[in-house]
Amino acid sequence: MIEQNESEESLRPALYVVATPLGNLGDLSPRAFHVLSAADVVLAEDTRRSGQLFHRLGIPAHGFVSFHEHNEDARTAHVIETLQEGKSVALISDAGTPLMSDPGFTLVRECRREGLDVVPVPGASAPLTALSASGIPPLPFTFLGFLPRKVSEQKRLFATHGATGATLVFFERKNRLMESLALAHECLGARDVCVCRELTKAHEDFINGNLAELDSLEVPLLGEFTIVVGPPSKNERATQDEVCALLEREREAGGKPRQLARRVADQVQGWSSKDVYALLNSL
Repeated sequence: MIEQNESEESLRPALYVVATPLGNLGDLSPRAFHVLSAADVVLAEDTRRSGQLFHRLGIPAHGFVSFHEHNEDARTAHVIETLQEGKSVALISDAGTPLMSDPGFTLVRECRREGLDVVPVPGASAPLTALSASGIPPLPFTFLGFLPRKVSEQKRLFATHGATGATLVFFERKNRLMESLALAHECLGARDVCVCRELTKAHEDFINGNLAELDSLEVPLLGEFTIVVGPPSKNERATQDEVCALLEREREAGGKPRQLARRVADQVQGWSSKDVYALLNSL
């Protein structure tokens, strides 16, 4: 028997983190429909866009409050007060699961600190949707969110996470897509890639290739993109830049040089702890 956490009439006082469809309206769960219909307040990134979504889903639009990256800190205290008054609050993003590159972390953290209930209502998630159909190893994977705007910060991000051997998943905007893929090739080498476009929508597209062969990828620069970059091949040695980035991170964690070298060697391909120690001493 499936346990019902909420009654059909009302919701208990809590923050409900609700996943909404990426594109296909059929992906909204019955539970999410009920929560969004019954919540006293609905926190939305774009209230106009969410109002249109509710209309298409047949949910009465009510209690919308704008909640986005520019006002999250200011709105959090008010939402906490609303929850303490015994009301139910649903948090949604423009599409997919909230907090995955969308606002909400500050609010969830404060709810936990205040001892208020936070209830996940799972559903569509672009990173998991892309991984499930990309044909690239799904585990382990690291989700990077939207890439930073500065090239130097992108390089640092790729160097740090590229050295771990995990599949990388990130979002990118159409006007920066090809430049970011070229930078990924420069930093990560010739890895498999899948450009996932317009997930669950009418023009959904999965474009597979290799970062070393970007010129052969025919990518329509329309819609929204989730990128999946595969792990290095087993015989591919991590670059010195990748190892240096990991050393910098491990230094912050503390420990003696040989301990640092062992920790880094466990995370990279083709480097022994002796190799890493020698590099550390040369820096």
